Order: sequence, then structure tokens, then C-alpha cells
Amino acid sequence: MAKNENKHKRFSLFSLFIGSKNSYKMDKVRLEVWQKDEVVELSVPRGERLRKALLDNGISPYGPYTQKLNCQGNGICATCGVIPLKGVPRAKHWHDRLAAKFGYPRLACQIEVNAPMSIRLIDDKGIWE
Repeated sequence: MAKNENKHKRFSLFSLFIGSKNSYKMDKVRLEVWQKDEVVELSVPRGERLRKALLDNGISPYGPYTQKLNCQGNGICATCGVIPLKGVPRAKHWHDRLAAKFGYPRLACQIEVNAPMSIRLIDDKGIWE
């Protein structure tokens, strides 16, 4: 290994140790997305917001009316709801906490993908459901 490569490797390991967000995101996590009777398996950067991970892979959590008219992932409009199946972390955002408590869809913009998870997109979604 060349001297510069070794330095880079140590820096990378050091960055992971101190919690550098960029180094943390280099690790990939499996995301299983169910829509109707089909499943798509994705490999997304750890720490990525679910909404961004879906959109980056050409999958939309929105219905036809909210593709363009939404809050862009700020947790205000509640139009990016998805149904958690397994591995979805505890809710932090107030709307997401209420949705989790009462069994409603969770906001994709408020879910961080930090571990393998499975979600279901809502079929025939209008605006919120």
C-alpha cells in the first residue's frame, strides 16, 4: 500500500471514530420496498432519509396529486407517508410519533435508514392516504 493510501485509510477510520457524517454515510444498508405485490431491494447510504433514498432510486412515496406539491421533506405536509413493516426506527418528529402510536403511515422524510428495513408504499394514494 502506498504511503498516501495509508494516510487516507487512517483518516477514514479516524473520521468514522469521531462520527464524521460523510464517512458514516459511506456504509450501505438494505432497504426493502413493497408496492402492490412487487418488492424492490435497494442498497442505500446509512443515515440517509428514507424519502431521499426512495427518490434517488426513482421510487416516489407521493401520490399523483402531491408529486410536485409537497413540503420537500420538511415534515409539514404529511404526504410522504409509508407503512413500516420491519426495522423502522422509533419516531422522533411529533407527527411521526402520533402516526406510530395510532398505526397510521409514517413520514418517509422523517425516517433515517440506519439499519435494514422493510416498508410498503401506499397503493392508490390520494393526498394523505
